[in-house]
Amino acid sequence: QVRLLESGGGLVQAGGSLRLSCAGSGGTFSSYAMGWLRQFPGKEREFVAGISRDGARTSYADSVKGRFTISRDNAKNTVYLQMNVLKPEDTAVYYCAAAMALFPVDRARAYTYWGQGTQVTVSS
Repeated sequence: QVRLLESGGGLVQAGGSLRLSCAGSGGTFSSYAMGWLRQFPGKEREFVAGISRDGARTSYADSVKGRFTISRDNAKNTVYLQMNVLKPEDTAVYYCAAAMALFPVDRARAYTYWGQGTQVTVSS
């Protein structure tokens, strides 16, 4: 079983940047496609970005394309989400998740393992 732990959330002004990290343990990290998803109050979790097992392929929600970048370092069992030009509407709890897949996965239901989430708040 894979355990995931996110870090790097916080409060930032609109236009600023944050980098989220997610450290995996307890499993073969490189065997999983990884993703970042977010949840707004009262809403279901939505896909933000995904990356293939080897890091060669990525996928993004339209709302974050050109602003967010997902990457991974399998030697460190870590996946990252670089978030630039943040907007107040990016305010949410961000989750790291692992899917038993080769390529990026854009459906929340396809993810098997989840972190506990980290809060990102963007002030206007």
